[in-house]
Amino acid sequence: MTGTVVVSQLGARMHYAVPRIFASEGQLAHFYTDICATKSWPRMVNRLPKSLLPSSVQRLVGRVPKGVAPELISTFPGFGIRSAVRRLRLANVIEETNHAVWAGSEFSRLVASSGFHGAAGLYAFAGDALEQMVAAKQQGMWTAVEQMIAPRDVVEELVKREQQSFPDWAGPHTDNQYAQAFAEREKAEWELADIIICPSDFVRRNVIALGGRAERCVVVPYGIDPQFPPQEIIRIGGPLRVLTVGQVGLRKGSPYVAEAARLLGTSATFRMAGPSSLSERVMAQLSKHVELRGIVPRAEMAEEYDWADVFLLPSICEGSATAIYEALAAGLPVICTENAGSVVRDGIDGFVVPIRDGEAIAKAVATLTNNVGMRAAMSESAVERAADFTVKRYGERLLAALSVLPAQRRAPTGCVA
Repeated sequence: MTGTVVVSQLGARMHYAVPRIFASEGQLAHFYTDICATKSWPRMVNRLPKSLLPSSVQRLVGRVPKGVAPELISTFPGFGIRSAVRRLRLANVIEETNHAVWAGSEFSRLVASSGFHGAAGLYAFAGDALEQMVAAKQQGMWTAVEQMIAPRDVVEELVKREQQSFPDWAGPHTDNQYAQAFAEREKAEWELADIIICPSDFVRRNVIALGGRAERCVVVPYGIDPQFPPQEIIRIGGPLRVLTVGQVGLRKGSPYVAEAARLLGTSATFRMAGPSSLSERVMAQLSKHVELRGIVPRAEMAEEYDWADVFLLPSICEGSATAIYEALAAGLPVICTENAGSVVRDGIDGFVVPIRDGEAIAKAVATLTNNVGMRAAMSESAVERAADFTVKRYGERLLAALSVLPAQRRAPTGCVA
């Protein structure tokens, strides 16, 4: 593509992959975010010894958009601090959704009022983009919105069913009065967008089902730069080791991990690495069948992947789980659902099982337990598959998807539908 782009993004998702991609091509007009370590007070705090800083501050000042020149970055540290403080007080998913609506709209207004630096287009993220997209359209710019996960209406419906099936895990279901406001923001953003970037077919299909225009929806899978070396030896003997990474809870399909572990008994060992907000009673029940590792620091994740023979993520709803890309690069056959939005090919790199099906998971694990040759072939295929989903390839796919957009601003419309 030609022309320059403004990118706006809350947080450091995917290590700032999108602004870095445009910057590497000389096409980043400007980058807006809440807080990063190269601007304002975090830049000064970052000079202090990390041992003196609380872990929450360490995470904030550790946000470094490598490859993006500081002069191309604007932050809103006051807003970022208010948002961080509010997040500390959130007690449940309803409060989290209320915060997401507030933070997305406030951040978007700040970007809109700060200007677009002569760019031809705007790249923003679903839920955080509406006000700036309206302003960009009024100035004749093209707009792209990335739908990082399935639409909020879909998330709510899928998780609601899980809450009804497992009330002990989440308590009685309570309608989320803020979810509709978030969903309406998404739909308004789709209507304004010249292109809707979806990380998987699962996301694209659901965007279209809820009113997104099919001709505007493009699938661009994510990519990672492998940090965990692939296993060189296929372990033989003993129970198969099955690893799950991510938030322990209903959306990640954790009850079905437990069910599969119970069905398989001593023939497989299951481990979960990730945070949890479940009650002590539910965690105690879960730990009867699954080893719970809790939050594992990034620097120690290589040991988790090295421990495992197989990676499992039976998610109910995702965008495209980056943990699966990491597992493939580590040479692990992957068992996942279609709703995980993965690039796993069923029967080649692992198995794609139905959602809500602990028996199907157990069958897939048993198949890999009893067929070392298949496991070895899938491990080799997983590494080859991951090689096609690096950050470089992600950038190439993203730029190709955006290549149809104009290089210059159009004449301002003065009115946006």
